[in-house]
Amino acid sequence: MANVLLEFKASAGDSEPQSRPVLIVGQLANLQQINWTHVKGKLQPVVTKEIWQAALASLNPNPTDSCPLYLSLAAVAALPSRVSRHNSPSSAHFLTRLVRTCLPAGNNRCIVMVCERSDVFASACAIARAFPLFTRRSASSRRTEKKHVTVEFLTVGQDNGPLEVSTLECLASAADGVRLAARIEIKAVGNELGITPTIIRGEELKQKNFGGIYGVGKAAQHPPALAVLSHTPSGATQTIAWVGKGIVYDTGGLSIKGKNSVGPIATRPDDIHTLYSGKTVEINNTDAEGRLVLSDGVVYASKDLSADIILDMATLTGAQGISTGKYHAAVMTNNEQWEAACVRAGRSSGDLAHPLVYCPELHFSEFTSAVADMKNSVADRENAQSSCAGLFIGSHLGFDWPGIWVHVDIASPVHAGERATGFGVAMLMALFGQASEDSLLNSVSPLGAATAKNASEDQMERDCKRRRLV
Repeated sequence: MANVLLEFKASAGDSEPQSRPVLIVGQLANLQQINWTHVKGKLQPVVTKEIWQAALASLNPNPTDSCPLYLSLAAVAALPSRVSRHNSPSSAHFLTRLVRTCLPAGNNRCIVMVCERSDVFASACAIARAFPLFTRRSASSRRTEKKHVTVEFLTVGQDNGPLEVSTLECLASAADGVRLAARIEIKAVGNELGITPTIIRGEELKQKNFGGIYGVGKAAQHPPALAVLSHTPSGATQTIAWVGKGIVYDTGGLSIKGKNSVGPIATRPDDIHTLYSGKTVEINNTDAEGRLVLSDGVVYASKDLSADIILDMATLTGAQGISTGKYHAAVMTNNEQWEAACVRAGRSSGDLAHPLVYCPELHFSEFTSAVADMKNSVADRENAQSSCAGLFIGSHLGFDWPGIWVHVDIASPVHAGERATGFGVAMLMALFGQASEDSLLNSVSPLGAATAKNASEDQMERDCKRRRLV
């Protein structure tokens, strides 16, 4: 899958299955709406109208189903006919599975996605997840030719015309983001965007009082760093900060470690660190390190970047999977409107989300310390662990901080089996879509007021530049 070139086109063109294997996929009701003339060019002469109609009649999705149309070169697959209110109407997770299992093999293949226009964005991101980029297989390094997968959307319902060029470009960017998420490198991203990152590394972190990041990474072979990419568009009226962490393995490098330190200068239990917020933290669990790093990150966003909206997203707690499961990220925020917006953005993007309890007056006492402002791990591990971990981060901003703070724990949804899923990219694009000038992202975003349809193009452009999310 790593050498696959994924393209989105308004029309994939006609080609018989022997030359270009094809998968046609959608909800059964949507598949039944399309006319034979829309798909015959990709199926004839080996698949006739009668075979197509018989295949549709045989489908009985529970929750999904598929039917071969011609040998192993053409197939039709049906998504669930209905989903619950906590799922995405696009059935994004099922779509990824169907593409992985039902798309015929070959060097040049086609996917015809049949859906309503409101599900186009989530469907494109779901298809992208089926083609991960990362591999270290020796055979892949020797293979120089690229395999091509062309995706064409057939939209049904009220707005069922072909996709615009701008929409296709947005889908391509979103798909690239999903596929790159597992192997992103900040300098490479900065170079591509023409942005020089701000990097604070090693002893400089200590000198500038980033006690969380420095304390966690000081014993590592490669020194810890805070890396910042900033973009300041003309006419901007708000500052939005996204904060994450690059710790991809338990600090120290051992799967099982006792209470003794790993390395001569590693953080020890009972050490007290002063974080960038100025608050002191007693380390009672060296394995609860992600929250220390993120706390310094969100405070930097507030103090140094003057952010109005701060969202931190990371694989933070194993308890997240217990709280909201393998498919839904856990969301905590100081703002009820944004809590609802995260859930809606999850449904419109396919990166599902569900709220955690936000109740600092009941839960933050879990971090009480006799010698510092707080401990870094809870006293009672059976008392809303994921909520408490989020509250630890929020406490360094301050529970009375006037801006918008959103915490997203993605520990379980970021992987499926041994593969990364690229979770979070689509959710962020949808959640902050109203801050973009892209019409597709505007349409899937749950925040901000939509521009009136009868507004002039100039007025729409001015509105986009002024648009505020809160």
